[in-house]
Formats: sequence, C-alpha cells, structure tokens
Amino acid sequence: MKNFLETKRLPILLTLSMLAVAAIAGVMAVGFDVDNEPRREKIGFIILGDIREAGWNASHYNGIKAACDEFNLELLVRDNVEENTGQCPAAIEELINEGVGMIFLASYSYSTEALPIIEANPDIAFATNSTKQYAKNLTAYFVRMYQGRYMSGALAGMRTKTNVIGYVAAMPTPEVNRGINAFALGVKRVNPKAKVLVMWTHSWQDEDVEKQHARRLIVDKHADVIAYHQDEAAVCDVADCLGVDFIGYNAKLAGYSHHCLTSQLCRWDLFYNDIVQRYLKGELNATRNQWLGMREGVILFDGYSELVTPEMRATVERIRAELHDDRLIFIDEIRDNKGQVRCARGEAISDDFLLERINWLVEGVEVID
Repeated sequence: MKNFLETKRLPILLTLSMLAVAAIAGVMAVGFDVDNEPRREKIGFIILGDIREAGWNASHYNGIKAACDEFNLELLVRDNVEENTGQCPAAIEELINEGVGMIFLASYSYSTEALPIIEANPDIAFATNSTKQYAKNLTAYFVRMYQGRYMSGALAGMRTKTNVIGYVAAMPTPEVNRGINAFALGVKRVNPKAKVLVMWTHSWQDEDVEKQHARRLIVDKHADVIAYHQDEAAVCDVADCLGVDFIGYNAKLAGYSHHCLTSQLCRWDLFYNDIVQRYLKGELNATRNQWLGMREGVILFDGYSELVTPEMRATVERIRAELHDDRLIFIDEIRDNKGQVRCARGEAISDDFLLERINWLVEGVEVID
C-alpha cells in the first residue's frame, strides 16, 4: 500500500500549481510562533570545517558574510566544530554569551546534540540545514541542490561511454539520497542504459577515503564520469589525474584540465540574505522549512568544459528552463533500486518527504561496498 506521506495522488497540473506556489514563497508554513521583537545585531555561525577551505565550508561562510555585510550585522564564527563531540553546544553557549540573537548551524548533526540548549534559549533564533530536529526557535533551511544534481546527471549521462558513472557520497541522509536520486533520474532521462555506482565514505570530510573510493570506481568499476557529495574536492584530483570526466560541487574549481565538465554552485549569498531578512523581521521561526531553488536563482553551473558540446549544453539549458518553470523531478512512476514502486503514475513525491524521509535510492543506482 502506498504511503500517503510519501506521495499524493493529484492531477499533475494541480500538483504542479500547488508546488509552484510553495516554491515561489520559499517556505512551508506550519504555524510556528512569530516573534516580532527587535533583532539583536550579532549573528552566530557554526560550521564543521575550516571557513577558508574551498567547497561546503568556504561557500557557506562567504554567503553568510555577504548577507551580514549587506545588513550591517556583526558575524561571529566558530569553525572546525566537530559533530557529536559536545563542541557544538559549547560553541552555542559561547556565542550566546557574546550577545548573538541568531545562530546558524551549518552541519547535519549539530541540531540533534544541541537541541537541549536550543530549547533552553527560546529568545535566540536558530536555523539548521538538517531536518532531524525542530523547535519553536529552530527552523530548517536549505537549497534545492537536487535540481542542479538532475542537470549534472543529464550531462554525465550524455558524456559517458562506458555507461558507468561513479558517485562518492558521505552518508545516506535525506539530503544526500535525494541528490543521488535526482542525479540518477537526470542520467536516465538522456541515457537509460547508464548506471550510477555509489560508494559511501561515512564522513563529510575524509580526503583519503574519498580518493580511495574515486580510484576504485574509475580503475576497478570503469566509471568514466564521476561526481561526489563531500565537503571538499578530493575526488576531482583523482579523476583529473586518471583522465576521467568529473563534475564539481559547491566550489569554483581552478587548475584542472578540460575533464572538469562543470561545477555545480549555489548562490549562498542570496540564500542567506533571504534568511537574515526573515530574522530581522522577526519572521524566521514562523516556518518549519525554508527551501529555495532554481526559480530564485540560487543554483547555477560554473561554465562548461570544451568537452561539453553545443548539443549537450542545449540539453542541459533546456532542463534548467524547465526547472525554473517549476517542472517537478520526482513525479510519475519511480521505482527504487530494489524494484519497489515509490511514486506511481499521476503522483508527485511531496516536499516534506523529500526533505525529511527519503531513505531509498532509485532504480539504476548500485551501492558498492
């Protein structure tokens, strides 16, 4: 029997219209309390890695810094804060003592270990990029990066000659799963014969393991295009050294050969600008989730390699236009990689499910131990 929380049986045009409204609003309201008190002019920011490290860490830091500068707010940073060690709650306490009014938690597991101190400080606004926890003063925020994954999957599907595409990924969280699934659906759209091989590193940052997995996917499994979901670009180094096409993530890549097909980027400055404005208006925690995407201009590619033909570019740009016009990716019949129907014809997978509960991988994805 279908899980009603996972899919909704609605006419496609009606589903598109309803979700388009949600996309334009950028929020999914659930009746959180709205605090209209004046905002404190200090923002706290906690992140897993070094804010100077290209990839997830630097891109987020540069985004929040630009937003704080725009509104003349002081930004207080705690970086290199490890998950599940007690460091995050300690960093939160430090920031509160320094007078911040809002704190961004920019790593997946922070909200779980920090929930007690979050709930104990209801006058502080919190935002996290994880949907594992919620509170009246804790909102989830993220970008529809899976839309860019769908586009890059189509590019990979057009470029592969072996029909084997590698994907090095941190861990099977809803965020990572929906990215892999969108990528694989993009591959399937242009090349139904191709498969996506995934290897888990079980860490957001582990350069040695990432490189080992990339090499294995290329040398042993014959992947001739490779993508990744990690905080840095270690996979790119291996692929470029071995003469294999790759697609970057969350960083402008410099110094690589033409095998760097493109890099998927996010305008985190636009995103944080939106979130900070909501905080300043006292509206941030009035919503459960904040989710911006292609329509708001926050997802883009950093140009194309000379290996990407005009025909390939035209296909990718056509997909971009569709997504900008709110075309859904997780729609109509979708099976997981065990053959179970997860979305039937005439259905669309809901945003809530994509954000919080997607724990399976689509047909055409194989996990390599």
